[in-house]
Amino acid sequence: MTKKYTGVGVNVSLLEKFSEDERFEGMVFYDGLDDAFIGVGWRFNVGPIAVYDRKKVIEILGEDMSQEDAEEHFDFNVIGGWVGDFTPMFVELQDDIEM
Repeated sequence: MTKKYTGVGVNVSLLEKFSEDERFEGMVFYDGLDDAFIGVGWRFNVGPIAVYDRKKVIEILGEDMSQEDAEEHFDFNVIGGWVGDFTPMFVELQDDIEM
């Protein structure tokens, strides 16, 4: 299920929401992963970039494939898919890190 932002009775996707503000020009969003979106990040001389929760992305991918296949797909096709300077970032939240 895609996260929707409500404004004036209209639901909009992440792409629609951020494309309305020139400060976020160039951001890249992945289809079907709105529920894993956690914010906006910047790197030195690059940004803004979309930031996603790694664990949640794999959970979403796992809705259509096995957990093992979801992790493999993420590693090779999502993380491994460079789409330029505005390629989204994936973070592992502190509570999800096993030490």
